[in-house]
Amino acid sequence: MSQTKNPRRVATNEARVKLVSIRISPQKLNLVAASIRGLKVQRALNELEFSRKRIAKDVRKALYSAISNAENNHNLDIDNLIVAESFVGKGIVMKRFASRARGRSSRIIKPFSELTIVVREIGAESQEAA
Repeated sequence: MSQTKNPRRVATNEARVKLVSIRISPQKLNLVAASIRGLKVQRALNELEFSRKRIAKDVRKALYSAISNAENNHNLDIDNLIVAESFVGKGIVMKRFASRARGRSSRIIKPFSELTIVVREIGAESQEAA
């Protein structure tokens, strides 16, 4: 009577992490996500460590989580990991109003984002070529 096991949504040599409801606009978050896309994980961590963007700290935590998932859940070698994908999606948008002069008001938009990071283990032969 038990349910069948869900199939993995990523390949056997990949691990994924997804953050939802990050309080920043997708456009700003995508600047940081694009800066680590395609890099080796150690280089990506260094990039995020010295980034001047506020959200880089949260992206760095997410990348550490993806590395931990790869090591502990999928038995991947962390020395051969690269950031295969890092993409951003839209979340909810809170709408607020602020008072203005002469009895008027204006709308304030507070957007939320989603971040997905996929790390992939590359083989030793392709690492030597890179």
